[in-house]
Amino acid sequence: MSESTTTTKAAEPVEIKKYANRRLYNTGTSAYVTLEDLAAMVKNGEDFVVHDAKSGEDITRSVLTQIIFEQENKQGQNLLPITFLRQLIRFYGDSMQMLVPRYLEVSIDSFTREQEKFRQQMAQAFGVGAFTSLEEQARRNMEIFERAFAMFAPFARREGSGGVGDLDRSSAKSGDIDDLKRQLEEMQKKVDRLTEKDKPGGQG
Repeated sequence: MSESTTTTKAAEPVEIKKYANRRLYNTGTSAYVTLEDLAAMVKNGEDFVVHDAKSGEDITRSVLTQIIFEQENKQGQNLLPITFLRQLIRFYGDSMQMLVPRYLEVSIDSFTREQEKFRQQMAQAFGVGAFTSLEEQARRNMEIFERAFAMFAPFARREGSGGVGDLDRSSAKSGDIDDLKRQLEEMQKKVDRLTEKDKPGGQG
């Protein structure tokens, strides 16, 4: 009985309290922690929730966002391309905003499942094999993006049926989608060139 209770408690997220002075307190270890400590917890697979110490409000999302900002500001640790950030900003307030979080969740979940394969291939053949694998994954991702935006496009067209103003907004959304597709095509060309360069007999 006690073992089951212990297991259940261990599975619960650790509560982190954030105080007005911005200090973070880990209630599990009874110690103050930093954003770097929380980043390490995430990397170790430890789950936590952050509550405002005064109001009790769940502020986990904003703290995780702060952690990303801190990591992005470290030299050589940038994960988020500028084009991606610009496109993400465009989606705020857009009619497709509610679809973006789920789409990103599915995309990152798929990549996470594939990452172990990448690690093995990179370790076994740090040359052609690794780049070929990345090229294939990039192509698959591009196909997923294109299918997703082809599915989103009808929503924009339907919204444009109400009047001239709606048509203008629909055209703007379609322009955003076309812009993202062009960026993806450019990314694919870069991957193709990189792969070609690293093949035996490729151009230097």
